[in-house]
Amino acid sequence: MSKKVLMKGNEAIAEAAIASGCVHFFGYPITPQTEIAEYMAKRLPKVGGVCLQAESEVAAVNMLMGAVSTGTRAMTSSSSPGISLKSEGISYIAGCDLPCLVVNVQRGGPGLGGIQPSQQDYYQATRGVGHGDLRLIVVAPSSVQEMASLTAEALDLADTYRMPAMLLADGALGQMMEPVAFSAFPKRDLPEKSWATNGHGFKRKKNITNSLYIDPNVLEQTIIDRYAKYAEIEKNEVKYEEYMTDDADIVIVAFGITARICKSAVAEARRAGIKAGLLRPITLWPFPKAAISEVADHAKVLLSVEMSMGQMVDDVRLAVNGKRPVHFFGRTGGVIPSVEEVTAQIKALAENL
Repeated sequence: MSKKVLMKGNEAIAEAAIASGCVHFFGYPITPQTEIAEYMAKRLPKVGGVCLQAESEVAAVNMLMGAVSTGTRAMTSSSSPGISLKSEGISYIAGCDLPCLVVNVQRGGPGLGGIQPSQQDYYQATRGVGHGDLRLIVVAPSSVQEMASLTAEALDLADTYRMPAMLLADGALGQMMEPVAFSAFPKRDLPEKSWATNGHGFKRKKNITNSLYIDPNVLEQTIIDRYAKYAEIEKNEVKYEEYMTDDADIVIVAFGITARICKSAVAEARRAGIKAGLLRPITLWPFPKAAISEVADHAKVLLSVEMSMGQMVDDVRLAVNGKRPVHFFGRTGGVIPSVEEVTAQIKALAENL
């Protein structure tokens, strides 16, 4: 596709994955991400791929592990409680050092919660889905175009660093429609998958994927080596957007759909003579700690705005490291904050500067 196409966010994820070489999808229906599986079921067979609705989320993620161990590009998607069910399998995939894409189109929780959009899975995504010392690369789109472009980027990052990547969106982005272009995705030079268990024809030693290490010293060294890779990612792969932060007294930190609302609130505040700005993390891990620390050198106060009871705010406070006050405003359970609410928070902070 070379021209822009009007698509739902969920459909844009699926088409972008196919355009980026994803040939296998394993999933299970759950609102508000079911359109990803529906789209894959229609499109993948036409391009020689396979879409399989598993009997459960647990089965889907283990099918994913088997597919990506062969070196093929594959993905799964779900929504919040479904990701919880997949968490053990994601830990196995990380323990086997296998690349894949996991999409979470978040809904309100905990438990079954509701089907409205939320950002309540930030802790789950950024603190390591599953057990053990592990990380996921986590990208957070704020538009349908980014639902597509960050899907492509996440697949490339997973292959580059041989680890799982997660696209963390929300139900609003999954269901909303915007024009999308698929023609200009940046491409990385990807490493050869010499580790793949895809048959060797007696020309090389057989490959085995494994996450079990009986010798604790061997396991420890494996994890240490993995964390050296994580340090490289933190150095090279941080992405964020700044909006009117250069002279801002009040800097909002927000991601995803919430950042779009906050950008409008910043514009409203500027019209009222308040110097506000926005820093939007695009990678939630690695988190833009240095960028936030830098704006804290000149801003007087920071405000974390989230669709949760306050999760990313912890990372903002760690990045600021006590240099400036960090406040929080959030709506939860599937309620989306309004421009008026965020603007009111900005004005209240401005009165106390």
